Amino acid sequence: MQINLPQIDLPRVVIIGCGFAGLKLAKTLDDKLFQTVLLDKNNYHTFQPLMYQVASSGLEPDSIVYPVRKVFKGKKHFHFRMATVKKIDEANKNISTDIGSISYDYLVIATGAVSNYFGMANIENNALSMKSLVDSLDLRSVILQNFEQALNTSDLKERENLMNFVIVGAGATGVELAGALAELKKYILPKDYPDLDIRMMQIHIVEASDKVLSNMSPHASAKSLKFLKELGINVWLNTQLKDYDGALATTTKNTIPTKTLIWTAGVKGDPIHGINATLDRSNRIVVDNFNRIGSSNHEFAIGDVAAIASENEGKGHAMLASVAGQQGVRLGKNLNALARQKDMKAFQYTDKGTMATIGRFRAVVDLSYFKFGGFFAWFIWMFLHLMLLIDFRNRLVVFVNWAWSFFKYDRGIRLIIRKVKRTDTTS
Repeated sequence: MQINLPQIDLPRVVIIGCGFAGLKLAKTLDDKLFQTVLLDKNNYHTFQPLMYQVASSGLEPDSIVYPVRKVFKGKKHFHFRMATVKKIDEANKNISTDIGSISYDYLVIATGAVSNYFGMANIENNALSMKSLVDSLDLRSVILQNFEQALNTSDLKERENLMNFVIVGAGATGVELAGALAELKKYILPKDYPDLDIRMMQIHIVEASDKVLSNMSPHASAKSLKFLKELGINVWLNTQLKDYDGALATTTKNTIPTKTLIWTAGVKGDPIHGINATLDRSNRIVVDNFNRIGSSNHEFAIGDVAAIASENEGKGHAMLASVAGQQGVRLGKNLNALARQKDMKAFQYTDKGTMATIGRFRAVVDLSYFKFGGFFAWFIWMFLHLMLLIDFRNRLVVFVNWAWSFFKYDRGIRLIIRKVKRTDTTS
């Protein structure tokens, strides 16, 4: 069965995935030159840099997502279909999905990345991840459920397990989530749970390398470690997680009792089955400087799922939203050029800086000409993230929530919408 789409006399570009890369590409394509079809399993785009604030009750989920159809309202020859892609048939330029098949003239894979547990099945089965909005909502529920359960147990060991949180990975997601949990501990939870000794709550970061934020400058790394220590967060550097059974995290240095282990330590590409492509060690599709798969001018990969072979000793660019967005724009311009029988231009990443926040008044910013941290960096982080949100409504909602949290020392989204059922490892 074919997906129902208009048949017109324009070449069809099918984009799989509506992350930063797919979104920017679809916006850049000239609708006078192409029919654009965007496929995604969700009908919304997620602003992933703020998912940790959903998980820590700082923001409502709908403040960091935006309906795909609304993004492209008024764009001619654009079609969105909510679908899960199953297989690609390159020979016949056809894509199989759960709602039918679709032919293409140009195919762009922008499926992003998924958590990489490096073959450790026990950790994969018991850890929580934060790669989607659903993951963030589940994590929010688990955090709050833990404290509700801690209230109802007289077993001090069980209470300790429920109030211990282990974050594996000290990249931006890990340190930002740790900072958010520390603020919950300091400002929110003592008021919500006066019957609990919140001092029992411990936050641990387990990091295999010798520093936090290893992709940022030494200044940012040292400053972030200082901020984390000030917040009372336990940072275990040069420490690898060996196992986690749902109740006990075993590392190369110690064991930590915890019912909640959050995995932010690794990601890998999420390619589509059937694509004739070379995959690197991170399961990313190897592409050339034009994001072409192989030598074809018809199949491309962009964003986290793609690794440009000539960059970073063959590892490709870092899996960052800024890289994905710039690749989407560049490929859109290149496809427009191809349609006009002009030459494409190779992708060149422009590093506009990197930043991370570790709670109130604590952030670090790396620019090519200046590196700084503290209150001003925190203010810059907030301003830029507000501006990067797609819609004015989203910006307004996020700003109001941040302002309320800042002045009232409160987070109003401490809701257990649905209980997350977890395996009982103590029985």
